Amino acid sequence: MPSPSESVCTCFRLRRAARQVSQIYDRELAAVGLSLNEYSILRHTERGGHCLLGELADSLGMERTTLTRNLKPLLEAGWLKEARGEDARQRLISVTASGRKRIANAKPHWLRAQRRIEASYGIARTDRLRADLDLLDIALRHESGIAA
Repeated sequence: MPSPSESVCTCFRLRRAARQVSQIYDRELAAVGLSLNEYSILRHTERGGHCLLGELADSLGMERTTLTRNLKPLLEAGWLKEARGEDARQRLISVTASGRKRIANAKPHWLRAQRRIEASYGIARTDRLRADLDLLDIALRHESGIAA
């Protein structure tokens, strides 16, 4: 059986590394009862104030239906709230006081995971990786006609 590093498939290699990175964050965030996915949704929503569902989905790189499914437990927990926009079809998502507290409790765990990855891979290489991933995202959005 060939070694995984022998694969020329970019997607395979990216997903394999992403799974390992996700596991590090998930283990840290489990201490406060959050997954990396939940933390990411809370943080992106917090940064955006009142976010339109579609804009939040775009910023997370998720399909709207996937985001809607992932929002449900966060809404039920009272960490996020939903309201209608100017157009009744618009859904505005915002972080509640309880959600902000959850984020504050989770942030030290997120930082510990972040530092662990930087210590393993190197700060400069991690910074370069983030920059390269941003450039890849922009290139792929441009190619597919999605505004970056």
